[in-house]
Amino acid sequence: MKIVVLDGYTLNPGDLDWAGLAELGELRVYERTSLIDEEEIIERIGSAEIVYTNKTPISRYVLEKCPSVRFIGVLATGYNIVDVESAQKRGIPVANIPSYGTDTVGQFAIGLLLEICHHIGYHDHAVHEGKWEKNPDWCFWDYPLIELSKKTIGIIGYGRIGQATGKIAKALGMTVLAYDKKISEEGKKTAEYTDLEELFGKADVIALHCPLFEETQGIINKENITKMKTGVIIINNSRGGLIVEQDLADALNSGKVYAAGLDVVSSEPIRKDNPLLKAKNCLITPHISWASKESRKRLMDMAVDNLKAYINGTPINIVNE
Repeated sequence: MKIVVLDGYTLNPGDLDWAGLAELGELRVYERTSLIDEEEIIERIGSAEIVYTNKTPISRYVLEKCPSVRFIGVLATGYNIVDVESAQKRGIPVANIPSYGTDTVGQFAIGLLLEICHHIGYHDHAVHEGKWEKNPDWCFWDYPLIELSKKTIGIIGYGRIGQATGKIAKALGMTVLAYDKKISEEGKKTAEYTDLEELFGKADVIALHCPLFEETQGIINKENITKMKTGVIIINNSRGGLIVEQDLADALNSGKVYAAGLDVVSSEPIRKDNPLLKAKNCLITPHISWASKESRKRLMDMAVDNLKAYINGTPINIVNE
């Protein structure tokens, strides 16, 4: 059985091991494959029966030209890069990797928030540049420092990751408001469920942990920002499309939004004309919330388990049944 990984570098830049997949068949791993050249994608899949992809798209055309494909594994939770309907029509199960990064993504969301509150990276850099040794006082700070205890965080999307963020926020002494279509008993342990209007109006911090659907596309927009407190902080390490980026940039520059911590943007890698690059108090990281070694190891193990289950005739995590 031939197995091909089309874009394995971000999952395993060299600190993990592909041995689990290699034990199951003849494995070939490409670090990167073109996102737009379908002929290259087709050539690299070749006669492989098993295909793994992270961000390399697998379209109907690719599937038509690769009749040997029997199973597609997505090395991520989101699977919109695969034409799942075309795969289903051809009897090809598509498996994703759910819940591998819950704790690390929640931790990262709070990390973005804490960096905004304390500017630790900036002040470390200032010390190493000699600013402290030249300072007339025994301490200094160049940004306002913010205490989170007694403040309110509103989390939009209170599934596993939202709840992971909520637990940490609660431990910091914050009041947690949550908005989600599904209200769970587990979620009630850490948050008070509310509607969006109340969340926008009461939250000092708004964190996005919802999927990108038609109803959530651009949920952070000019109209909704006007409903928020002046000086609100916005955190997004979910999906870039949840934010209308020009609207957020305008709100940051006007001071309506005090700061934003973002790990995702609408087009990735980020484009040089993205208005958030020049916005005030906007912290942007390159989509790395998921990328702790522990999280990536779980992802790798689950990818192997998905294939083993398929081989054994009991497929799991199938998104196109």
